[in-house]
Amino acid sequence: HDVREAFADLLEYAGWTVVHAPDGQAALDWLAANPPPAAILLDLKMPRCDGYEFRARQLADRRWRDLPTVIFTADANVDGGAVPDLGAAPLIRKSASFAQLSAILDAVVARGER
Repeated sequence: HDVREAFADLLEYAGWTVVHAPDGQAALDWLAANPPPAAILLDLKMPRCDGYEFRARQLADRRWRDLPTVIFTADANVDGGAVPDLGAAPLIRKSASFAQLSAILDAVVARGER
């Protein structure tokens, strides 16, 4: 929660427009009611609807499946390429620097990585 807000503040300071949700269900509700974002920064550990469930529902919906998504986690046991449920999304650890996060977001948005 605090890490999410800190990174959101830094991203806004760097010029990104940031919308953050307290859980996956709130994020899905937001997606259903708004134009698609340039990218999704997805935390895996959330209440109500965790990142795995969110990602499964995102990939199942043609409106959202191609949105560039970056997995954001503190779990050292998670490897984006080794967790099929996450698809081929890039992964960044919460311990990463803001410069690393910003570079990954810039890259996925520029390439339209899916």
